[in-house]
Amino acid sequence: MTAFPDGPTASGASRCYEITHRTEYRYSDVVTSSYGRGFLTPRDSARQRCLFHELILDPGAADSSISRDGWGNTSSYFHVTQRHRALTITSRSVVEVDPPPPDLYDGPSARAPWEIARPVGADGALATEFTLDLQPSEITEEIRAYAAPSFVAGRPLIEVLLDLTQRIYTDFTYRSGSTTVSTKVSEVLAAREGVCQDFARLAIACLRANGLAASYASGYLATDPPPGRERMVGIDATHAWASVWTPQNLWLGLDPTNNQMVDERYVTVGLGRDYADIPPLRGIIFTDSERSTIDVSVDVAPYAGGVLRA
Repeated sequence: MTAFPDGPTASGASRCYEITHRTEYRYSDVVTSSYGRGFLTPRDSARQRCLFHELILDPGAADSSISRDGWGNTSSYFHVTQRHRALTITSRSVVEVDPPPPDLYDGPSARAPWEIARPVGADGALATEFTLDLQPSEITEEIRAYAAPSFVAGRPLIEVLLDLTQRIYTDFTYRSGSTTVSTKVSEVLAAREGVCQDFARLAIACLRANGLAASYASGYLATDPPPGRERMVGIDATHAWASVWTPQNLWLGLDPTNNQMVDERYVTVGLGRDYADIPPLRGIIFTDSERSTIDVSVDVAPYAGGVLRA
């Protein structure tokens, strides 16, 4: 495995965001011990800089640590031993993101025939694992058939990506709650509905079905309020998209949920082969509780400056 480079540093105006990601678990009985691990720290890369990050737990952790995986993602581990009926995990970050360089989506790597982007030889060795199907398999004959109209022989890679992105955006309905993290791509294809993680995984399956190296990306998407309206705090959400490797060791990001290529509005937290590699949070609790609820709020706001550490 290898960490992901994001290509050359971009030119133009950067954007700086203050991100608050709050998760609250509530239980019907006392939890005596809670172990958790999550991917909540924005990545550092050529185009993105995490200027500040803190993870706040209530109740506090008796033990915690930070580690980095082979793809360059930062994971946080914690163990809460204080008895509790509610656990709140708040991730606060300040992140600066550069726009893509002008030639990222319009340069030779993007304009070359898509077949050339298949990883081969020494240059593609580190990307090869991102061409492999998942287990159980996600690449079916139906997936190959759906992908086929985009993958015209000799077509420039960027045109393939734009076409596939637009087709998924047009053919599928975004419906919150229609799927879970365990929903298979084949089920999304049949139902023609899902959420961002489903559309990202569908795009990845189509790309891998044609021998391209594709990664799953998670993080945040900054959105601007409509003209004349104030920002509403806490209504943002985590987001997912896909990226495709090129022989220049660049990753081109595509977002089929919004029918666009990735730019400075996207804050990357995790990159992996699938959602299961980089979930925001997962854990184990010890309790007799029969019921639990989870409430998640995310706020992505322009950073106004000032003291970063409270």
